Amino acid sequence: MSHPRRWLLLAVVLLIASGGLVVAWLFTGAIDARSLEAWVAGLGIWAPVGFVLLYGIATVAMVPGSIFDFAGGALFGPYLGSVLDLMGGSLGAALAFLVGRYLARDWIEIRAGPRLQRIMRSVEQDGWQFVAFLRLVPIFPYTVINYLLGLTRIPFLHYMVASIVFTVPSTVAYTYFGYASREIIAGNTDSIRYALIAFGLLASLIVLPRYYKRLRKG
Repeated sequence: MSHPRRWLLLAVVLLIASGGLVVAWLFTGAIDARSLEAWVAGLGIWAPVGFVLLYGIATVAMVPGSIFDFAGGALFGPYLGSVLDLMGGSLGAALAFLVGRYLARDWIEIRAGPRLQRIMRSVEQDGWQFVAFLRLVPIFPYTVINYLLGLTRIPFLHYMVASIVFTVPSTVAYTYFGYASREIIAGNTDSIRYALIAFGLLASLIVLPRYYKRLRKG
């Protein structure tokens, strides 16, 4: 494995570990997993609605979405959590894209520098497939990419469909890791396998750039 690949893998491992520590902090002390789960259930529909809105706003503010993916799994479980994480991330991606395209284009262009030109060339060449690649590999700065893609010519619908569909694997993996961390802290050691599966999925996504380059050359 090359040096850049090792650094990328290390970054993902550290991100997962950090998310696990955040979840552990949430469920230590006076607040445990079951009591927090009951509190969320007591909020009714406002809990998932508020979570999605907060996720979307945080994405526009360039807060890493993985934090919310972990929290979604810990608060809502693996299934509902995955749906809410995907909805929140998609909402934020849409808002940031529209801000970049219509409201803050000049400001973003100045700060993007050479990166913008590379992305624009890739979008011109590959279209939605390039967006799909960016979403599928969880090593690119999701929140920054949202704004930069807003400056390209890709249609909004193509951008959103590719973003939603190809964000699913990493979103589910992060969500399951958040859920597994909560269950492990609560004493359910059987959930360790979920954490390992999620980690394996994230690790496999890291090697996709190599196959993507081979596909383009072919």
